[in-house]
Amino acid sequence: MLKINLALQGGGAHGAFTWGVLDRVLQDDGIEIAAITATSAGALNAAALKAGFKACGRDGARAALDDVWGQVGAINDPRFQDWLTAAGTGTAFLAKALEYSPAFAIFDMTSRMLSPYAYGPFLRNPLEKIVRSLDFADVCATSGPELHICATNVRSGKIRVFSGTEIGPEAIMASACLPTMFQAVEIEDPKTGSVEAYWDGGFTGNPALGPLLAPHLPDDIVIVKINPMYREALPYDLQSIHNRINEISFNSSLLRELRAFGFVHDLLESGALQRGTMKDPLIHFIADDDLMNTLNVATKTIATPIILARLKAAGAAAADAFLAANRSDLGRRGTVDLAELFS
Repeated sequence: MLKINLALQGGGAHGAFTWGVLDRVLQDDGIEIAAITATSAGALNAAALKAGFKACGRDGARAALDDVWGQVGAINDPRFQDWLTAAGTGTAFLAKALEYSPAFAIFDMTSRMLSPYAYGPFLRNPLEKIVRSLDFADVCATSGPELHICATNVRSGKIRVFSGTEIGPEAIMASACLPTMFQAVEIEDPKTGSVEAYWDGGFTGNPALGPLLAPHLPDDIVIVKINPMYREALPYDLQSIHNRINEISFNSSLLRELRAFGFVHDLLESGALQRGTMKDPLIHFIADDDLMNTLNVATKTIATPIILARLKAAGAAAADAFLAANRSDLGRRGTVDLAELFS
């Protein structure tokens, strides 16, 4: 049995790509997921997987993920979905049609002009009902994969990683709280009794890899990457510029940790550090940057079933290709050249 850790990025509705990756991995009886660290949409995926796995094993995890993303896709008006489906068949065309749709125009204008606090207590994250439908006794169970959920402390600017019984609906909502869209999620710290406010974990850990360095966990860290690191086309319109800023900032914490891993690896290889004194994780990516380059900020924020389904299919295909090419490397070597990544 091959044991791996998963690191799940956030990226709004693009998290459906991770849904597809997880669905494919769960079908492989030769792979065991030891631990998951996750942010934002990745956190929702992780919680659904853990709840379903605890209840009914691998099939239960797949069913829970299907249910969650079915609910996410049902948030939109079906009349809008019919219009988008009729607009064209190519994913890039659909993404562009969505970007110029009335629904996204209203959302974009509102998020730029009004603070989420302007609505008082009436603005609620539409994901809250979905998150609260999960059984958190199962999410926090000691059996099954360990979970670590990342959020950003608004006051200190520091990362907060919720683990084990600390993970409740509020932790998942905090991890997915975009500051321009929703009010900060306030959570009481049981150790101090103080109430802290949290925003999206992507600002400080997308996701945080530190929890996966624990000695009892396997060396392999498989990062499901949904924010493209490279875009050939320069952004010129305001939406594209903001989207690229978001991608760069949400990748920065991950790149920082990977750079540190590369530094430690070089020290171990050169003998400057003694083997065993520090962990030398084996890093892998599952991604489809070509697909993500055809999408935009509209496809992140407006969850349409047709695009969610295509993202799921792409995620499953990417996971299948990764396992076909790299299964023999798991437990032996990383498949990401960290030196080349930063060259």
